[in-house]
Amino acid sequence: MKIDLILGLQWGDEGKGKIVDVLTSGYDIIARFQGGPNAGHTLEFDGIKHVLHTIPSGIFHDGKLNIIGNGVVIDPVIFEKEIEKLKALNVDLKKKLLISRKAHLILPTHRLIDKASELSKGKKKIGSTLKGIGPTYMDKTGRNGLRVGDLEMEGWNEKFENLINKHLNIITNFNVDIDFDIESLKKEFLNSVDFMNNLEFIDSEEYFHDSIKKDHKILAEGAQGSLLDIDFGTYPYVTSSNTTSAGACTGLGVPPNKIGSVFGIFKAYTTRVGSGPFPTELFDKVGDRIAKVGNEFGATTGRARRCGWLDIVSLKHSINVNGVTDLIMMKGDVLSGLKKIKICVGYKYKGSIIKHLPFSLSDSSLEPIYEELDGWEEDIFEITNYETLPTNFKNYIDYLETKLNVKIKIVSVGPDRKQTIFR
Repeated sequence: MKIDLILGLQWGDEGKGKIVDVLTSGYDIIARFQGGPNAGHTLEFDGIKHVLHTIPSGIFHDGKLNIIGNGVVIDPVIFEKEIEKLKALNVDLKKKLLISRKAHLILPTHRLIDKASELSKGKKKIGSTLKGIGPTYMDKTGRNGLRVGDLEMEGWNEKFENLINKHLNIITNFNVDIDFDIESLKKEFLNSVDFMNNLEFIDSEEYFHDSIKKDHKILAEGAQGSLLDIDFGTYPYVTSSNTTSAGACTGLGVPPNKIGSVFGIFKAYTTRVGSGPFPTELFDKVGDRIAKVGNEFGATTGRARRCGWLDIVSLKHSINVNGVTDLIMMKGDVLSGLKKIKICVGYKYKGSIIKHLPFSLSDSSLEPIYEELDGWEEDIFEITNYETLPTNFKNYIDYLETKLNVKIKIVSVGPDRKQTIFR
């Protein structure tokens, strides 16, 4: 049995949480493989909206196991609060959630370093979520990190104190003014660690190898989006982990030949949160309308998302890097009522026309090239059958499949899990 992947193909916020929730019934195990509480996976069912940050999106299904992989970074304080919210919904985490011993922990001083770093950049800030993600991955690659498995070892408190002191020295070097009470932050962290210790920790790579041998069906869930990948995204305006399919191998400990289907999720338009280049961004009434109708606010930060037309160039880039086998289009309903819909099919760049992502999208000479399709007036929010969708909506799907050369297997027309059309 091979592991299937579900990945975002844009700058995050594509709707991965909803689709994982929809697909979970066909799997035994749902696993997160990278990122941390900077993710905000929104699920909606029975008229209630749920936002998950660290816990995999299959947690609301009975009889399904959810695993936080070694590539994830965990903030015990945020994690405890997330779990407390689930308790109100009678979710039994002890039976449904396992945590890799090799996942790294976000310390309170990681968050402080994140904040100090952003403040020191001024107008050149990257747009961090300030959750301490980057500094935690820096400690990981610097071989200084504190891992979940350390909590079971003697002397972990000493390692914790040493890392805290190291971080405090780093913070002073930024030469910015930050208010904090380190003793209070440490106490809160240690209390949450005690809470975390009630959950089950596992040697996750061995667990996955054994599950594959037993033919258990596994769906690996990515966070953020492919254009935020540390290597293949719009660097330096990216996250600190590999959000692409390769990240699933290192974030779970599974080899490439055990990867099966790769589901790539994209919105019918494009959004971005925070700083960074965005060639198709709209600064007009159409952009404002998309933002309003699509309720484009970050699930984690609450920040307004920048909105623009769909970019085929960046989408093809993500498809190629990930080896996408099936596409899933979200929020097609948001474009209802627009008379014309534009799609970026190439860039004018340094006197030439290119159809691939250049080294940098920040170059002022880069200009998107658009093609235009007729829109649809009909409200598709209540439609449950593909054949009854408006002709121009289906023309949009056909157009995209021709350009991308990958089938769009699922179309979402609303936030609820029921508003999902399988083709």
